[in-house]
Amino acid sequence: MAKINSRQKGAAGEREFANICKKHGFDKARRGQQYNGIEGQDVVGLDGIHVEVKRVERLNISNAMKQAIRDSKEEEIPIVAHRKNRESWKVTMGLEDWFKLYKAWLREVEK
Repeated sequence: MAKINSRQKGAAGEREFANICKKHGFDKARRGQQYNGIEGQDVVGLDGIHVEVKRVERLNISNAMKQAIRDSKEEEIPIVAHRKNRESWKVTMGLEDWFKLYKAWLREVEK
């Protein structure tokens, strides 16, 4: 089996996460265009969310969150979508942002 380099693995992870978003009804989700400076995030099309995708075996989640926060716009919620080989995807986000999302969800459920 050919060994995949980290850049290829990262790009594959970004496509994989974007496709999962599409399966969940977020049809605009796609890999960002970091190579030409147009879009700074790994996956675009999730309004209000800044996405950093990490597809690595050893993730420094603190550094990844710092990157997401640094690169996000003020009105965006920064998240890190990540997974290791043979594991499911996870999303890491700041506690205050999680409370914002949870409260918005509760308002919808209670309607």
